[in-house]
Amino acid sequence: GALLLAELSRASRTWPVLEESLEESDPCGMDLTTKQAYALLAEIRPVLLEAGFDVIVPDWWGQPASRLGARLMIQSGETDPSGSSGAGASSGALGLQSLVDYRWQIAVGDAPISLEAFEALAKQGSPLVRVNGQWVEIRPEDFQGAVQFLREHPGGSMTLVDALRMAHGIDGPVGMPILGMDATGWVAEIFGARAGAETLQMLEQPTGFQGSLRPYQLAGVSWLAFLDKYRLGAVLADDMGLGKTIQLIALLLHERQIAAPAPVGPTLLVAPMSVLGNWQRELSRFAPNLRMHVQHGLERPMGERFEQAALGVDVVITTYAIVVRDKELMQRIPWRRVVLDEAQHIKNPPTKQTAAIRSLEADHRVALTGTPVENRLTELWSIMEFCCPGYLGTQGEFRKRFALPVERHRDRTQTERLRSLVRPFVLRRLKTDPKVITDLPPLVETKALVPLSEEQARLYDSVVNEMLAKVDRAEGIQRRGLVLSALVKLKQICNHPAHFLREGFSKDGVDAEEEAGDGEEQLMGRQALAESALMATRSGKAHRLVQLLEEVVASGHRALVFTQYRQMGHLLVAMLRKELDTEALFLHGGTPQAKRDKLVERFQSEDPSCPVFVLSLKAGGVGLNLTAANYVFHFDRWWNPAVENQATDRAFRIGQSRTVNVHKFVCEGTLEERIDQMIEQKTELATQIISAGDQWLTEMSTSQLRDILTLRRSSLIEAEAS
Repeated sequence: GALLLAELSRASRTWPVLEESLEESDPCGMDLTTKQAYALLAEIRPVLLEAGFDVIVPDWWGQPASRLGARLMIQSGETDPSGSSGAGASSGALGLQSLVDYRWQIAVGDAPISLEAFEALAKQGSPLVRVNGQWVEIRPEDFQGAVQFLREHPGGSMTLVDALRMAHGIDGPVGMPILGMDATGWVAEIFGARAGAETLQMLEQPTGFQGSLRPYQLAGVSWLAFLDKYRLGAVLADDMGLGKTIQLIALLLHERQIAAPAPVGPTLLVAPMSVLGNWQRELSRFAPNLRMHVQHGLERPMGERFEQAALGVDVVITTYAIVVRDKELMQRIPWRRVVLDEAQHIKNPPTKQTAAIRSLEADHRVALTGTPVENRLTELWSIMEFCCPGYLGTQGEFRKRFALPVERHRDRTQTERLRSLVRPFVLRRLKTDPKVITDLPPLVETKALVPLSEEQARLYDSVVNEMLAKVDRAEGIQRRGLVLSALVKLKQICNHPAHFLREGFSKDGVDAEEEAGDGEEQLMGRQALAESALMATRSGKAHRLVQLLEEVVASGHRALVFTQYRQMGHLLVAMLRKELDTEALFLHGGTPQAKRDKLVERFQSEDPSCPVFVLSLKAGGVGLNLTAANYVFHFDRWWNPAVENQATDRAFRIGQSRTVNVHKFVCEGTLEERIDQMIEQKTELATQIISAGDQWLTEMSTSQLRDILTLRRSSLIEAEAS
């Protein structure tokens, strides 16, 4: 008691209000007026803290929930603006361009208060007032600013897209913090309806669908149909293997079912060439009554013939390249819907491909992608600009407002603001979520650390030393070119000496898959390659791959082998034929569509004569269903984990009943191990790698390059000794 009184006496010299408590022998508390309480919180507490006292304050003090601000009240009718059922009638007021009524309302956090109640609070004369059961700070200048704000912004009408941007603090009035929005009618439905949410009306499986939709898939179809009703675009971003294809097919059946007997306009489905056959098969399998036309190949119909073909079917399937070539032809059709499969193909806004896709008019736009953001947030902007034009502002505005603050500064406020902006229009479920799917087998990932052979080590050292000797004397573009060239060479050496030395390849052959274009390099005498080129023991990776595949094949399993290089794929096919005495299939960017389909069908049929499927990462890593495989090997690494995960998901998806074993090869002591470690540790440098490909290396100093690239000989010597 004596110590307490002594300390209270000391504190009262800072704040005389406490003197009242000294009149008691054992003080345990005292009542404060609201003005005294506010003075303690706002003014006295810092002084007491500096004097060595602990001051415990309520949780609500200083929290955003107690902020005074404005909420946008959007008023809309009880039905959608088009007045249609969403079955295909063209709307006069499309989605985000619909006009809505709005007004501003003063709010404390999430709780709006009437102007009358607000003015009553102002008359209390205390900055500390009680609103909806909680104490908040409202200073005199805040009261004055709020009243002035309401006078200057009485409300009116605007488009929904402008209202939504304003509600999230993008554009709109200044003078008060914008705390969010409240809505009535169909706008409230949009923001309350998420797949699986109680407010979303669940549809029944459409008649004519040959199969059984899982609950989460039916929720996805219901969500797509819901946004379609309001002419709002959608990004279905479900994890790979969760059935985005069949959800879209079910949507097509649903809208025709509710529109019957009225006709529904055609849907244009744009997909990479590698999955055209898959779409044809899935449509024929799950919706045999839907009429389809494939617009592809040199013999594709043009002019009026195409118009007749498109208007006479339910679905037109084509490729991104064809849309670019036949843009004017595609623009003539009044599309009911445009769907982009693997929508990350429009992630680069300035390209002709992206511009051509965006130029197509449609009542409804849908983007299907398992990776809405692979590297940068501007990729999300590009996809959203297709689905909901203008919603996220111009690319420059988006970059300034979101991309830079989030990517560079990890701005939590802008991260949450962007998340809330896109939440109504992006649906993503993960197959690892037990609430989504319960019958997927385990996924087991293993890092296969392999040593270089002595030949690889000599070549590796030679390339590094040659590059280091030159970069000190080079600048700018020349220096960057030297580093990038060395990087490609080091990757090739890590794969196999024959890959780097181009043994058995024509001199003009193109190596990297991403640069291969339509041409296909030729192996010189592929059937009679030099024995040395096919020796697995020349490469630590190749030797380990053969060892693992021997066990896989002997056990009756099937495997996928991914490489980013087409030439390495050819070498692997020939090497596996020699080492395993079995056929290995090969799919790459130059494989014709008809052959792709046959390769996939043959592998999926579990033909025992071809237990291994070699695929280039870009051509075979998306859109294919290869669940016959339960082993996946990443022979060389792509430093964007999302791309590797997409490839793995060719086998790890619905329909897979066995444990999927994934092996990622990394050469010990090399550049590969350095980057792999940085990715695992999620360092700042790893973020730069993932977002900028190989370019980050070109900006390093010579000493940094030496540290990153130089081979650690110890791992090679230890490996040889063992």
